[in-house]
Amino acid sequence: MSTGTRNLLGVGAFAGFVSVLPFMLTNDYYVSTLIMAFFNAIVVIGLNLLLGYAGQISLGHGAFYGLAAYSTAILTATYGWPMGAACVAAIALTSAVAYLIAIPTLKLSGHYLAMATLGFGLIVYIVFNEAIEVTGGPSGFVGIPRLELFGFSFDSDLSYYYLTGLVLTLVVWASLNLIDSRIGRAMRAIHSSEKAAEVSGIDITGYKRFIFVLSAAYAGIAGVLYAHYLSFVAPSSFGFHFSVTLIVMVVLGGMASVWGAVAGAIFLSVLPEFLRVFENIETLIYGSILVLCMMFMPEGIAGGLSKLGRFLLSKRSRHVG
Repeated sequence: MSTGTRNLLGVGAFAGFVSVLPFMLTNDYYVSTLIMAFFNAIVVIGLNLLLGYAGQISLGHGAFYGLAAYSTAILTATYGWPMGAACVAAIALTSAVAYLIAIPTLKLSGHYLAMATLGFGLIVYIVFNEAIEVTGGPSGFVGIPRLELFGFSFDSDLSYYYLTGLVLTLVVWASLNLIDSRIGRAMRAIHSSEKAAEVSGIDITGYKRFIFVLSAAYAGIAGVLYAHYLSFVAPSSFGFHFSVTLIVMVVLGGMASVWGAVAGAIFLSVLPEFLRVFENIETLIYGSILVLCMMFMPEGIAGGLSKLGRFLLSKRSRHVG
């Protein structure tokens, strides 16, 4: 079976699971939680491509997420732009900013690149807080209209769930195809050895810039959906803590794995909801679970499940033999 066929079957199975999942839930609140998890998954897939495949770290993706959310909010609520145009403009603006940021920062590597993207994230966070007349300041921006596209209003959680699930499925499918393309092979070569990739004739700067902008565009898509779902955005949602949480989702899910990115994002988005019953020791349990996961699954959730699958397959083969 070819890689393309396996990817298509995997995406189809994921789409089917997403379609029936709401009917398995006993509370509408869980649907809302999954919507937020899908937002995170879209961002984390882009960050996984950047970190896991291209080997570039970013501590500023929370800023791209927020930039798109605030852009579409201001364009629709303040200036009365049509919904579709505002969403496209917000994603385009986020991508353009990422391109401009990529020009100087991607000349750096390792800790220096992390600090540069962190600085960008902090600057954007300060702007969100201080530009009170435009962004609403620390109190946030209210009055954002609910998403309406092609004459259909996504005014219920269930309709928004299916929209977000569809977008996530398309992002997964596009990312899997990208990884198996010439671009994906070039990214893996850059991750393994930049010098060897350069000798092979790979345009290192161009590919790094492309994947950085693409990952920011993914964050922009999620930010647009986020803003029109909650009808409210505030700077606290896009700060340094959120950017670090995204990195943790990538690592926990599994580096260089699109499915791992989805698993890590959903797991860490849903987990706090189940830990609320523990009240004062919620943070302690949360941290302990992360430590245990990394101790027993150092390659992330995707790597752990892959090892489990190989173990069961080998055990079955020995039993049959």
